[in-house]
Amino acid sequence: MQRIRLRYTKRGRLRFTSHRDFQRAFERALRRAEVPMAYSAGFTPHPKVSYANAAPTGTGSEAEYLEIALTEHRDPATLRELLDESLPAGLDVTDAVEAHTSGLADRLEASVWEIRLDEVAAAAAQSAVEAFLAEDEVLVERRTKNGMRSFDARAAVLSLQAADCPGDRPDGKACAILRLVVRHATPAVRPDDVLSGLRATADLAPPVPAAVTRLAQGPLDAESGAVTDPLAPDRDAALAASSTAAGPRAAKAASGASPAAGDGTA
Repeated sequence: MQRIRLRYTKRGRLRFTSHRDFQRAFERALRRAEVPMAYSAGFTPHPKVSYANAAPTGTGSEAEYLEIALTEHRDPATLRELLDESLPAGLDVTDAVEAHTSGLADRLEASVWEIRLDEVAAAAAQSAVEAFLAEDEVLVERRTKNGMRSFDARAAVLSLQAADCPGDRPDGKACAILRLVVRHATPAVRPDDVLSGLRATADLAPPVPAAVTRLAQGPLDAESGAVTDPLAPDRDAALAASSTAAGPRAAKAASGASPAAGDGTA
């Protein structure tokens, strides 16, 4: 059985698709692309697809991940192209690697988020960011399936910065961009929780809904605080396996080679 790990996006209007909607769209794409999927056992078999830390409905993402199990070997690059063509625009498969390691979900330790605040001045956003970061604890509430729950939105925030929106705005209205790095924890702290924290600590209340996009998620570099590529260990393992296999092949070819002209004795 071959396992393939995929990175995909949720862009534009497709950011409003729920996780269940994406599952249905992806399973249709698997059928259209004629992917030889492995299926679960039981009375209602399902294709073996493992989803990892999906973004909340309503947020865009450049870095969603899943893993599929195949009954026949396929080239990851070719499979990526077939699936990308079979999905609607906005749900784009941007990377594919063969799984050579375990624990993809465990590698998703943190996320990088971009939050666009239309009609909010960058100076006001920066002031709110400073007030939020100055707190040791910022309690917010979120409704869960078990009712309202209160938790700390500050502890999981590793960095938070504010800046002007890039480019010119012809309407002349202000716009601020927040760049946020959040450690994945339990309960998960989402961008809307941080916005609730900014409202609680600095009375920052954007007049229009924020546009939220996940830019990256993966392992957290302890020294730099950067979020790195979770598929890199599989690429490294594939390269190492290829180099190891190439060694015996090269040695066998060398041992079976004919002596070069001029090497014989007179």
